[in-house]
Amino acid sequence: MLRVGVVGLGYAGTTHLTSFAGIPGVQVVALAGKETDRLALLGAEYNLPHLFEDWEELVALPDLDIVSIATPNALHHPIAVAALAAGKHVFCEKPLALDTAQAAEMVQAAKTHDRVLEVAFNHRRRADVQFARRYLETEGIGRIYHSRATWKRRSGIPGLRSWFTSKTMAGGGALIDLGPHVLDSLLFLLGEPRVVAVSAVTHGELGRAGYGAMNRQEQMASDTGSFEVEDLASALFRLDDGSSVAFEITWAGHTVDDEDISIELLGVDGGVRLFVPRYASDDTLRMYRDVDGVAVTLTPEVHVPGGEHPIVIAEFVEAVRGGDWDAHRGDFALHRTAVLDACYRSADEGREVRLES
Repeated sequence: MLRVGVVGLGYAGTTHLTSFAGIPGVQVVALAGKETDRLALLGAEYNLPHLFEDWEELVALPDLDIVSIATPNALHHPIAVAALAAGKHVFCEKPLALDTAQAAEMVQAAKTHDRVLEVAFNHRRRADVQFARRYLETEGIGRIYHSRATWKRRSGIPGLRSWFTSKTMAGGGALIDLGPHVLDSLLFLLGEPRVVAVSAVTHGELGRAGYGAMNRQEQMASDTGSFEVEDLASALFRLDDGSSVAFEITWAGHTVDDEDISIELLGVDGGVRLFVPRYASDDTLRMYRDVDGVAVTLTPEVHVPGGEHPIVIAEFVEAVRGGDWDAHRGDFALHRTAVLDACYRSADEGREVRLES
């Protein structure tokens, strides 16, 4: 029996709690969070023996196997490092950490203490993303020389003056919130090339002007009382295979885009486009190529049933049980963090930033 403790009481924390509780041979035994009423409610609903307001007490439980982190971004690093040092495996919400240095410390802690460190990259588990990856492996589209990857919202700042818009608590805005999912899915489809250089810009105009709240009735609810981050980030990536990527993430914009995710791969012999408006479940894939000199568009029927979070958590549990942990130390997540960190540095310094190998 694997015993799990979850830190965080929001949507992500509840999703982790439910997902772990649904796996045979796994028991959630502890929960931590500052909202005492919700802590008591969830504790009673799931019959949890250990409830804590402070995550340090949860990590200190001697017979705990796994710590699941679903907190504001700034807490990912201290909780994970402490949990790994205490001999616990760690499952963490994206992003892995606020910056490359913190992420590297977490990965090193997983290696030093011989434990699994995994991040919730659930979007790559979508059925359409998996279908596209198989198509690229079996049919191929020739050399992929350029890609476009975006997540665009018209009005989608998740808490206009909450921890999400605090530079200290979140580390950034739209880029660090939505960017990890788009970047992970893109690199997964491309076969895990390395980003070697980025040139980026960021803007926070709409958030500072009071536009773009996901929930307008709550847009003035305040933890920080300020908007300190970006609501738009745009970047050009250079990859180690010589290809390029146009990457754009927005929380808000006066535009036709609503809640649209798009990844487009341009190959010499064909193309692939994934377009997901408002988390659509069907009609999200297009394949383009020439057949006997005629331009053809393929529209595969792929249904996305949802429920990707339970899938990635079940895979994490399988990795823990498997015992071969060297491939599960958080290295993929570290590279993704380094790319986004480089974007912020590029935007701040007004120049292209190269990533260390």
